[in-house]
Amino acid sequence: MRQAYRAAALGLLAGGLLACSSSQPPTGPAPVETRTPGAEPVTSAPASPTAPIVRAGARWQPVAWADLPDWGQDRPLEAWTALRRSCERLGPELQRAWQRVCADVLRNAPADDAAARAWLEQRLVPYRVLPIDANASGEGLATGYFEPLIEASRVPRGAQRVPLHAPPADLAQRKPWFTRAQIDSLPAAQSALRGREIAYVADPLDALLLQVQGSGRVRITEADGRAATVRLAYAGHNDHAYVSVGRWLIDQGELRSGEASWPAIRDWARRNPQRVSQMLAANPRVVFFKEEPLPDPALGPRGSQGVPLVPERSIAVDVNSVPLGTPVWLDTTEPLSSTPLRRLVLAQDTGSAIVGAVRADYFWGWGERAEAQAGRMKQSLRMWVLWPKT
Repeated sequence: MRQAYRAAALGLLAGGLLACSSSQPPTGPAPVETRTPGAEPVTSAPASPTAPIVRAGARWQPVAWADLPDWGQDRPLEAWTALRRSCERLGPELQRAWQRVCADVLRNAPADDAAARAWLEQRLVPYRVLPIDANASGEGLATGYFEPLIEASRVPRGAQRVPLHAPPADLAQRKPWFTRAQIDSLPAAQSALRGREIAYVADPLDALLLQVQGSGRVRITEADGRAATVRLAYAGHNDHAYVSVGRWLIDQGELRSGEASWPAIRDWARRNPQRVSQMLAANPRVVFFKEEPLPDPALGPRGSQGVPLVPERSIAVDVNSVPLGTPVWLDTTEPLSSTPLRRLVLAQDTGSAIVGAVRADYFWGWGERAEAQAGRMKQSLRMWVLWPKT
């Protein structure tokens, strides 16, 4: 659903504002037979094998479980849903190494966090994720993203007059398609989009936010007053490069570098309504949507692995560093805080701005808290991957 655009744009817009091709996985021999869940954990033994694993974009250095900061303090059972979903959709990179381990994941569910932790320690090996360059720092960047929840109308009325469009019929034939500014000014662009309106929102920044994220939950009120919440999923874009509006505000001297979070951008727009259209036009890329039902509100959008994302247990990664479906231990902090954020997550998404050996985009979920956290997140990061024993 997210494709590559959403993580890319949010990382540029809110996480950094300055801002993938797969490689063959480390596989090696088939993993050992699974063992009975609940056995005593081993937290001080060195990792095995001792040889590092080299991928296209990272080195994995084996370590001891005790090297993972606060490993014993997390609640790994909360990540089990994400792990099961990844195991249900193993890509070719993980098939050989993970097949037997995932068979056990799908057969059994640990009784509690201690049993889940023991299960992981019995079957997997922790590796510190490091840059290919041995002289480079082992610290990277954590940003955040979320799924917006926005009010909309099926027909234009009141303040709700900013359209969200399905792809135009000629999108594949005209590359690049019209820019954002051209859509607002050229009759040919407007004619091509006529009848493609899915819904209308009141705030053009809400429309931009949906495009930045690539999808979102939209509560649409029909013409007869009935309302339902649906998901607008990514369906394509106009083939123009993304330009960060946060970067534009910095270049204009409106915000200082490091201040261009999503809340700060909204605040600037409230204070400068006459310049909002100029700011939006600085980003020529436009994303188009398709409407999908939302039968289970507890499920997140589908990431690049093709599975629903789990709030605060799914991340986007650079697949040259970490294959999709891999469990990852994060060591970072909460946004605008020194509170540690150390937990088990699953690599289930990608993004064209999520590039580098030690790089993660953390899925916060949906709602006001998720938007606030994701919009401010730009933290130092260390990462470890958990890989089957050989």
